[in-house]
Amino acid sequence: MNRFLTTTTVLCAACVLTAGTAIAADDLRSQAKEMFEPVPSMVPAVAGNAVTGERVELGRALFFDPRLSKSGLISCNTCHNLGMGGDDNLETSIGHGWQKGPRNAPTVLNAVFNEAQFWDGRAEDLKTQAKGPVQAGVEMASTPERVVTTLKSMPAYVEAFSVAFSGEPDPVTFDNMAKAIEAFEATLITPASRFDQWLEGNDAILDETEKTGLALFMDKGCVACHNGVNVGGHGYYPFGVVEQPGADILPPGDKGRFAVTKTATDDYVFRAGPLRNIELTAPYFHSGMVWDLEQAVAVMGSSQLGETLSDGDVAAITAFLKALTGEQPKVEYPILPVSTADTPRPEGM
Repeated sequence: MNRFLTTTTVLCAACVLTAGTAIAADDLRSQAKEMFEPVPSMVPAVAGNAVTGERVELGRALFFDPRLSKSGLISCNTCHNLGMGGDDNLETSIGHGWQKGPRNAPTVLNAVFNEAQFWDGRAEDLKTQAKGPVQAGVEMASTPERVVTTLKSMPAYVEAFSVAFSGEPDPVTFDNMAKAIEAFEATLITPASRFDQWLEGNDAILDETEKTGLALFMDKGCVACHNGVNVGGHGYYPFGVVEQPGADILPPGDKGRFAVTKTATDDYVFRAGPLRNIELTAPYFHSGMVWDLEQAVAVMGSSQLGETLSDGDVAAITAFLKALTGEQPKVEYPILPVSTADTPRPEGM
């Protein structure tokens, strides 16, 4: 038993490899249900924010509107491209003035299920997260005042905010911008992955290699950090529980959660990455330095579990991870309000 595994019982991989009986399949599913949950098909509730149709539609427009950035070029979708797995498929994102950001952009898909946002968990929810990149000099480089001026300069936005936040004396605010984006992002869920269909009883939807990979994922201890609806996204762990990877994967200058807590024990500690749709979101890790999913699995084996996984184990676990890809959200690109003479002009880039 791996010493980092917190559950009390684990099905060994050999059961899947040697037994094709219904009992073994039922045992594997029973064990998996103790550790994972399917992505729901319904949009989840969001604390402190009513996910109404009006807020979702407003948030959709804001998510795609580059005028929230100082340059007028960068939108939320730039780094969290909904046609590319909810990220930008770059090692680290390119922001204002062609600056290269410090970390790999996490996917926005299923982010509503994460315990907190960003690799270091510094944002408690999606609303707080939405405010960060807009103001970050290396990203969108704007300010709350500039954003509000921009939005108030366009009558269509003023009307949309008034409907989405009816009853408020001044509905066009930076906080309400973030709430609307949060409401939209809450709809970006990916249900009905083949793994979810298998959890719900479809035996034939996973092949034997994928089932073996699932059993190994649990037996080796990966599930200790990567579990729940998002197969991760909660809990903070050192990158290198057993052995730190090299500086090419773990840059020494980025100490992770230490920057948030200022606690020495949080050196190189990061939130467990969610693994839903992982095959779509290369490159991997907060540094974005690993482009191959099998290599990422092997790195996690040695760094987190202290085990050199065999090529067969790596291939099987990777096959299981690819079964976590769900139905991608179908999002229609919005027709955005037209700028007016009062809309701030783009600056820098």
